[in-house]
Formats: sequence, C-alpha cells, structure tokens
Amino acid sequence: MDRALADELRATLAAARETLREWVEEGVEGWGPVAPSGAVATTPPVEASFGPAPTLAQVRTELGDCQRCRLAAGRTQIVFGDGAPDADLLLIGEGPGEQEDLRGVPFVGRAGELLTQMIEKGLRIPRASVYICNIVKCRPPNNRTPLADEVAACRTFLDGQIDAVRPKVIVALGKPATSLLLGRDVAISRVRGTWQDYRGVPVMPTFHPAFLLRQYTVENRRLVWRDLEQALARTRELGGTFPELA
Repeated sequence: MDRALADELRATLAAARETLREWVEEGVEGWGPVAPSGAVATTPPVEASFGPAPTLAQVRTELGDCQRCRLAAGRTQIVFGDGAPDADLLLIGEGPGEQEDLRGVPFVGRAGELLTQMIEKGLRIPRASVYICNIVKCRPPNNRTPLADEVAACRTFLDGQIDAVRPKVIVALGKPATSLLLGRDVAISRVRGTWQDYRGVPVMPTFHPAFLLRQYTVENRRLVWRDLEQALARTRELGGTFPELA
C-alpha cells in the first residue's frame, strides 16, 4: 500500500475511534441522523415572551404543550426540571431517558440514581437543594444525542431556567450539555475538570453519569468526584449555602 494512503487511512481510523469513544462517554444507546455540529445549535433559538428575570413557573407556562420540534411526537410527557427553584448549584444533562419520560422528572433512571448518590453520598448535600434539568425536555428516540434543531427549539427555555434559578455554579454533564454552553463542539475528555463560563456563570464540565455506568472504573469515578467537589467548593466560595443532609 502507498505510504501516503496508509497514513491517511490511519488518520481516518484514529478520528473514527475518537468519535466512537465520545459517543460511549455520552451513553448513546441508539443512532439517528447526526448533525455535523452535534448538540451545538446552529439555528436561531425560538423566541419567548418571558423577560430577563422570569420565574420557573413562567418559563414552564411559556413552554406549554411544546410541539416545536420532532421530539414531541415520541414523548410520553415533557421533562422540565427538578429541585430547588433558587438553587446555588445547577446541573445540566443531555435529555430524558425512558424512566424520565415515564415519570416526568429528570435523572431518575439508573444514571439518575448514580447522580443522586454522587450528590448525597459524595457531596453530602440533599439532591433537593440543587436544580437539575436537560438541554432538551423530551426524550430523543433510543436515547440518541439531540440534533441541532432540537436543541435550538429548547435553548430559550434552558436559558430561561438558568435566568430563573440564578445559580452561582453550573455543572455540565457530558458532551452535549458542555458543547451547548461553550458554543462549540468539544471532546468532554479534554475539557472536563477545567473551569469554563456561560453568561458570567462558572461552568464545570464533567462526564455524564451514563458514561460512568458503562465505564465504571476507579479512575473515572475519581475524576467525576473531583469535578463535583470543585463545583461545590466554588459555589460555597461565591456565597452558596446548602441545608444539612438528614
């Protein structure tokens, strides 16, 4: 084989391995047409009537029985958010899974159980003291990564939730959430554990709990624990408070 062709083939295979590794990190269980920019919304977000300082109730009312993208056709119900409406720490994931779609609450399946353990047993704060939501509010088919236009349809409502909660720190769980907040397609393994910023709010990217379920190694657990501990410490440095865990 020609050397130049062999080098090109090796580079292509390396890129494919990197892409597959990132998909595994996100816990993708199904495959659909993938937009080149992944979860980075390249189309304009929908407009909403709530102002710059809405309440969560106002954002939810504006969302209504949303039919703004194709995800509405396959959902059982909208999964809006869960937790303290004035939480100092906000966690943002990718999208509802099967159990979330059935129960209407984010992060209640296996990945959610793990996240709750990390919050309550690891950080020693009640899950109810933080706020948890996703970048899309309806379950993507087979838990695939949300497409760019689907993310754009929900973007205004995610920003509304952030404006309503006014957290001191945001934790971005996985590649889609991190890519959306950073405004570019990222490899989560390269940015996790490094402080970022979204509209003036410190952002800590880390692995999605679904990735830990698939790659439950001592090293991966250690990395996520460290990221969450950094987020909690930064929140407290900025004046955030949490109730005692019962």
